[in-house]
Amino acid sequence: MKKIPVASYLLAILVLVSGIRVFAQDTRPNIVMIIADDIGYEDTSPYGQAQVKTPTLERLAADGLRFTNFYLTASSCSPSRCSLISGRYPHNTGAAELHTPLPESIAIFPEFLKKAGYFTGQAGKWHMGPAARRGFDRIYDKGPEIGDGGEDMWVPLLQERPRDKPFFLWLASLDAHRPWGSNSFSGTHRPEAVQVPPYLAEAAATKTDLARYYDEISRFDAFIGEVEAELKRQGVLENTLIVVLSDNGRPFPRSKTRLIDSGIKSPLIIKWPKGIGKGGMVSESLLSSIDLAPTFLELAGVPIPDAFQGKSFGAVLENPGLPFRQFVFAEHNWHDHEAHARMVRTKDYLYIKNNRPGFSNPGPADSNSSDSFADLKRLREAGSLNPAQADVFMAPRPAEELYRVNEDTYQLLNRAIPGEEGGMLDYMRGMLEQWSTETDDSVPDRLTADWYDKETGKSLDKERIRGQMPGGPDALTTTNKGPF
Repeated sequence: MKKIPVASYLLAILVLVSGIRVFAQDTRPNIVMIIADDIGYEDTSPYGQAQVKTPTLERLAADGLRFTNFYLTASSCSPSRCSLISGRYPHNTGAAELHTPLPESIAIFPEFLKKAGYFTGQAGKWHMGPAARRGFDRIYDKGPEIGDGGEDMWVPLLQERPRDKPFFLWLASLDAHRPWGSNSFSGTHRPEAVQVPPYLAEAAATKTDLARYYDEISRFDAFIGEVEAELKRQGVLENTLIVVLSDNGRPFPRSKTRLIDSGIKSPLIIKWPKGIGKGGMVSESLLSSIDLAPTFLELAGVPIPDAFQGKSFGAVLENPGLPFRQFVFAEHNWHDHEAHARMVRTKDYLYIKNNRPGFSNPGPADSNSSDSFADLKRLREAGSLNPAQADVFMAPRPAEELYRVNEDTYQLLNRAIPGEEGGMLDYMRGMLEQWSTETDDSVPDRLTADWYDKETGKSLDKERIRGQMPGGPDALTTTNKGPF
C-alpha cells in the first residue's frame, strides 16, 4: 500500500494556477466504519446465508474485499467495542466487563485521526462511557433521535460534515439487538422458510424468533445502502473505505457470550474503490478486531502508538492472499453472569480455557428470556435434547476445549484429550499461557457474580456489586502485544 506524502497533509496551502487560487487536495482516505449489534458472521448473504436478505452487503462484497477469518476480542457488546476503539485486548482496557466505561487513560484511535485533521463523527449506539467521547467532533447517540434501529442519524451526520476535511465516521446500529419491535422490515422473512442450526430447537417459536432477527439484519443492510448512496452523491465514494463488521455473535443460545465461532467470529467487508483495485476478492488472512485501529491510522498517515496491541493489515488490502496472523485471542468476562474464559485460535484449531468451569453458559439475559431458549427448555424437560442443544445447559463445563475447526463448523466435538491431535492441546495451551503472561492477564478470586437468573433471564433480587476486573497491575499500561 503506497504511503501518502506528509506534504499532502498541509491542507491550507494556496497555489496559483492560471491566475486562479486553488487549495491543495487532501488525498487521505475517508473512513466509514459501520458496526452491527449482535449480528453473527454466518447471518448475512455474502457469508453463505441465503435465508437473509442483505443486498447491500452483497454489493459491497462484490465491489470490495470480504474477509473469512476475522475475529473479535470479546463476545459481549461494550468490551468488544472498547477493545475495537483502543486497539487493545479487553483486560488491557480496564473495561473487560459489560457496561464498564473505558478509562480516560486509554488511548483511542479517533482521537489521533482528529488531531491529524480528520473530522470525526459518531451516530447510533455508544456503550463505551464518557471518556471515549473526546475522540469525536460530533456525536448522535440519544433516542429517539437515532431511531429504533440506531441508524436514523447516519446520513444526516454525513451531510453535516465539513467539506474541507477528510472524515472518519463511527456508525453503530442497534440492529439486531433484542428486543425486536414492529417496523417496516417486519415480515421480510417467513418463519416456515427458516433453517435452524443444530444447537437450537426445530420449533415454530424458534423459527419465528430467527425470522424476526433476520428482519432486523435486513434493516441494517438497507441503511448501509443509504450511506453508500450519500457518499456517491457527495462525490467521495471512490476514496472512502466502507468497513462493515459486528460486535459479537447473534443473540441466541450458544452464540453471544461464547468463545466459539458463533460468538466470536464477525463478518468483515471493506469497500474502497481507490485503494482496493479489484472487487469481489476474498481474503482468508487471520485478523483480530484490534488490528483495525492501527490499520486506519496507517492509511491516514498517522503514526501508530505503542499502546495499540494490534497491527496494521494495510498490506493485505493490496494483496488479500498475504498471510497475516498465526493466532487470534479473545476473552469472555462478566456479561449478566459470572464468567472468566480465554481463547486462542489458529486457522485450523480453537482452544478455550474456562476458569469458571462450574458454571453453565446458556447466554445473556435477553437470550435466556427468548422464545428460542424456551423451546430448548421444553426439549430438556422432555429429555429430547441433542448433544449440541444439551451444551447450552451443561454444568459443569469442560475446563479445556479443543476443536479442529476446519472439520467441525459448529465446534461440537471437544478434542481436549491428552495425546490427541499430535500434541496440539499442549501447543495451544502453551500459546494461551504465553499471551496471558505477556499481556498481564489475571484470574481474580472475586469476580462479579450473576445479576440475572439463567433460567428466566429476569433480574435477581440482590445488591449489584462489581467484583475485581481481570488484568494484573501492568495491564492498562503494557505495550506488549502477545504472540502474533
